[in-house]
Amino acid sequence: MGCCVVLAITTVNGQDLHFSQWFNSPLTTNPANTGFIPDADYRLGANYRNQWSAIMALPYRTYSAWGDAQAFRNRIENGWMGLGGVVLRDDAGSSALTTTQIYGSAAYHQMVGFASLISLGFNIGWVNKHINTQNLKFPDQFDGKFFDNTLPTTVVIDRPSDNYFDMQVGLNYAYFPTKNVYLNGGFSIQHVNRPRESFFSVDPVGFDSRISPRYIGFVNASLKVNDQVIINPQGYYTQKAQSSEAVLGISAQYNLLDDGDQQVIGGLYYRAGDSFIPMIGFIYKNIKLTFTYDITTSSIKHYDNGYGAYEFALQSQGFYSEYNGDRRQSLCPTFKQ
Repeated sequence: MGCCVVLAITTVNGQDLHFSQWFNSPLTTNPANTGFIPDADYRLGANYRNQWSAIMALPYRTYSAWGDAQAFRNRIENGWMGLGGVVLRDDAGSSALTTTQIYGSAAYHQMVGFASLISLGFNIGWVNKHINTQNLKFPDQFDGKFFDNTLPTTVVIDRPSDNYFDMQVGLNYAYFPTKNVYLNGGFSIQHVNRPRESFFSVDPVGFDSRISPRYIGFVNASLKVNDQVIINPQGYYTQKAQSSEAVLGISAQYNLLDDGDQQVIGGLYYRAGDSFIPMIGFIYKNIKLTFTYDITTSSIKHYDNGYGAYEFALQSQGFYSEYNGDRRQSLCPTFKQ
């Protein structure tokens, strides 16, 4: 199951939602992941993240629910379609900035020879951002000692709610030369339509409120060491405007039973210049639960004492009822016989 989860969304600024478990939110990272499920026909997932609770009375909280499935597998020679969708919600800080995103996603997957798979996908969605202006403070409300939001201000936010459409495209390549080796890499671009995001009807002079494209590249692997251990090294890099982020890490699955129905997961990731991210998890049959904790290593550690964020991810996958679960071999290493 480790090779079936790849890179997902990680933020580098306030306008993109942030998950440390990027490998457990596949549709938001690369739409080519839609229906890219090497050892199942469908999957469902949910994520929850709580950030900055050590230094903020109202921490950042992010939720998501998503699902995808394979389609037309028996109608396309050596290929299939993937269809899916994701809903995200984020509550951020004392200004009560809330973000709601709903995306529909589709991808096409084509086998090339006996050991390669190419996938191309896109998603399109609706985004709403709403801000509670009552809790905001502006420079002209400074009384010499404190900011007093009961004082009048010349700043006029005439659009406390903003709506726009967003689009993302992506490409994946997978290579599985043997039943014990699986390699995968991909590239995607978010905000390809460059939607305008602003709480003002007219942009200030010299300011462009259009969202910059975000580029994401990733690689991962699943390597079966023996009948008890599968290791999953992973890494990704993302860039948006002048911001960038790099993450490297490795996890391992340990088989508790001969049939692979019970596994424990352990891993460690490093976000360059920011934090270490240890992970623990458990797999029971087709259900996987994982937990990560961000241990801050940047200068912010002096304020949050290293307590950056915690995150849960829940995932379930399976086969369609009209098929036998053994009807096709998994593309990635597995403990199941």
